[in-house]
Amino acid sequence: MELKRVVVTGLGALTPIGNNLNEYWEGLVNGVSGAAPTTHFDASKFKTRFACELKNFDVSKFLNRKEVRKMDKFTQYAMVVADEALADSKIDLDIEDKSRIGVIWGAGIGGLETFQVDVLEFALGDGTPRFNPFFIPKMIADIAPGQISIKHKLHGPNFATVSACASSANAIIDALNYIRLDQADIFVTGGSEAAVTIAGMGGFNAMHALSTRNDDPKTASRPFDKNRDGFVLGEGAGALILEEYEHAKARGAKIYAEVVGGGLSADAHHITAPHPEGLGAKIVMENCLKNAGIQPEEVDAINMHGTSTPLGDVAELKAVQAIFGDHAYEMNINSTKSMTGHLLGAAGAIEAIASILAMENGIVPPTINHTTYDDQIDPKLNLTLNKAQKRDVKVAMSNTFGFGGHNACVLFKKLEE
Repeated sequence: MELKRVVVTGLGALTPIGNNLNEYWEGLVNGVSGAAPTTHFDASKFKTRFACELKNFDVSKFLNRKEVRKMDKFTQYAMVVADEALADSKIDLDIEDKSRIGVIWGAGIGGLETFQVDVLEFALGDGTPRFNPFFIPKMIADIAPGQISIKHKLHGPNFATVSACASSANAIIDALNYIRLDQADIFVTGGSEAAVTIAGMGGFNAMHALSTRNDDPKTASRPFDKNRDGFVLGEGAGALILEEYEHAKARGAKIYAEVVGGGLSADAHHITAPHPEGLGAKIVMENCLKNAGIQPEEVDAINMHGTSTPLGDVAELKAVQAIFGDHAYEMNINSTKSMTGHLLGAAGAIEAIASILAMENGIVPPTINHTTYDDQIDPKLNLTLNKAQKRDVKVAMSNTFGFGGHNACVLFKKLEE
């Protein structure tokens, strides 16, 4: 069986540096930091008192009060970006076979705020279980793709992928493979997360995973910098419309890029720490290149997982150098988490979008906040430090890794007829 070709025909973004696709791209190329003191709750007693929250986002402009009441924030965010991506794709759903359109969505945690609110209300009450009737449907991670499909009456494959911070990259790869195997023509895919909550901040603080640079939040996310001290918690969502190439061509769709491959692997090492030599990262990039039929020297740019943790950044760069050899010095390497923070289950989606837009615009967004070189990192690598760089990107890789040792890698290529 000959595999179908898969292309990207629509994008949507809701991020700490922009509330739609265009704002997000402007924030990326201008090196805007999304980090600021936390406003969602009183964090004065927390080790970390800042995050990358959405700015000036009013959900009432997109969803009515009844919808908002029935949805956790992570689902609200998913609905907003799915609508933007579908509008961007210009798909006329009224004439499409909706049994051939599916939704695969990633979320690492799901409705954390919903869980937090209802359980705290019960714990602080008199012991009578007065849970919200929407408690379970708001909380479960698979409700986001369910709500998207219900709104648009999409009857194709529908499920959620949960692999911690690799979740939305996993979703993209699953959607890619379903279309390749002719199980669907179109997918709404991506991911969302809304974990800037008391439980989210408290839990990650307890793990010593977050930066505690409370005196200067804007520069706290500093991948590859010697003085990095942890990631910055973020929130938001990203959506991609993946479409079978001939289907997209027949309707005259704008095509952003071709999705040429996806790879998966496991560190099989530790529940939170990466393999020190980047073994799982090495395997996942090898798998992705093989799946795509792409040689290492063809890759122009890599948007790294690059969370700004002391162990993770070094391990991932070791893996890159092991896979790409001398070509590693010819590529643009960056981490857009320096601007957006870490969106957990949504990270893979928004970073895939950043890679696609870098190809479309011929500009690689920077890794901001870098001031001091780390002697564990090869100084000859082009880490796209502090300023965007112009480049004709023909092939772009996006890495996303998650707690549990889950690794996902996606490759995008400029379309060739």
